[in-house]
Amino acid sequence: MDTDRTSGSAQRKPLQDERFGHFIDGRLEGGETTFDVINPSTGDVLFHCPDASHEQFERAVAAARRAFPAWSKTTFEERRDRLARFAAAMESRLEELVRILTLEQGKPLAAARAEIVRGIGIIRHLITIPIGPDVLRDDASGRVELRYKPLGVVGGIAPWNVPIVLAAPKIASALYTGNTMILKPSPYTPLTTLRLGEIAQEILPPGVLNILAGGNDLGQWMTEHPGIDKINFTGSVATGKRVMASASANMKRVTLELGGNDAAIVLNDVQPKAIAERIFQAAFANSGQVCQAIKRLYVHADIYEEMVAELTAIAKRVKVGDGLEDGVDYGPLQNKAQYERVIGILEDTARQPGVRIPAGGHAIDRPGYFIEPTIVADIAEGTRLVDEEPFGPVLPVLRYTDLDDAIARANDTRFGLGGSVWTNDIAKGAEIAARLETGVAWVNHHLGVSAEYPFGGVKESGVGRANGEMGLKRNMEPQLIVLPPSASA
Repeated sequence: MDTDRTSGSAQRKPLQDERFGHFIDGRLEGGETTFDVINPSTGDVLFHCPDASHEQFERAVAAARRAFPAWSKTTFEERRDRLARFAAAMESRLEELVRILTLEQGKPLAAARAEIVRGIGIIRHLITIPIGPDVLRDDASGRVELRYKPLGVVGGIAPWNVPIVLAAPKIASALYTGNTMILKPSPYTPLTTLRLGEIAQEILPPGVLNILAGGNDLGQWMTEHPGIDKINFTGSVATGKRVMASASANMKRVTLELGGNDAAIVLNDVQPKAIAERIFQAAFANSGQVCQAIKRLYVHADIYEEMVAELTAIAKRVKVGDGLEDGVDYGPLQNKAQYERVIGILEDTARQPGVRIPAGGHAIDRPGYFIEPTIVADIAEGTRLVDEEPFGPVLPVLRYTDLDDAIARANDTRFGLGGSVWTNDIAKGAEIAARLETGVAWVNHHLGVSAEYPFGGVKESGVGRANGEMGLKRNMEPQLIVLPPSASA
């Protein structure tokens, strides 16, 4: 089915008549209370989502613990088969999931489809990665192995910007390595993830995967509960710090994928016109609501004005609107709080002396949480836009003349998620990339890391890594097995 051709009445059909429930111990259930899920393209209530009670949460923990012994004893091959079937079932309901995701998150249908397809692909890739044991020694003195055992119950907390792309690896990583799971989607975007519970109902044994919707109370219950052995969290630095503090009470393992203020450095040996489109896409993807998007662009003075002009032309050309509209490139900010925060940063930026805003700078006069794609020139460090992570469709372009100074400025931040270098000299680009204080650094590219590689940040951008063999092993406890020399040796 072609999503773009079905973006009329079928896509706009309201969700109020559909069923979305918590997935606990293999069954779907509602709740005594609800919270409103808002369509960010209109500002209207999209659905009254069930709000998990403490009693429901406790039953989910009990179900996950009850399911763990049997699930942990299954083989990797058995777990691979179940998760492959789960991915196939997601694929069979792709158009349904695309529609729900666009309605609750705001992104265009094409972007929603790309997200869900990528989430399915991540699951399919992670379950092909072999896990130990690692033989550390095998000689006349004996044999030493490092084996990996599942932790128990993993609590996953996913954000609202890319709900499925960040829920899918949490599910796959926990379950493939023999753990059971409780997953909490963001209360801003719970519906697509709750639908995954319905899909899992016929595939996974009861209690192996539980999905509950709720707000901050549910997140706190998860991080504090002694029956949950690990928290895998993606979100803001501030919330990540609270998760780590709460988890420390019983020494929970944590993987924290937190915010970024990624810098890109453009050398003067490139033609701005040749790279402007790629830089723009890496900065404004998902309306700038991507942790590893370009948030600060350092451009050499020799090509500065040309780069600003190219980016400005693109910003004025792209189409912003309701994700269900044809031809839309970018949707709204996902929620009112984030919208108001970005507006506040824009107002602060406009007050800075000497700053130019050649494109955008304002909210769009229509219902919903829309902001013009904004390019800001002649701005410097010490401003909110440069020092903070705006997480919206705003890109500051900063001028430099000395490369060492640009690298130092790029590194002068509490964040350390990603960064990039843009140059025609690949060897030089690699040397500069290695000097960036980030978890990942690209040359002539920015944004997106394949699931086969570990991803995460340094400094306050995270703890641990997700994906790849390294990320999978973060869901397991290493155990050293030391064997004596064999009797025949």
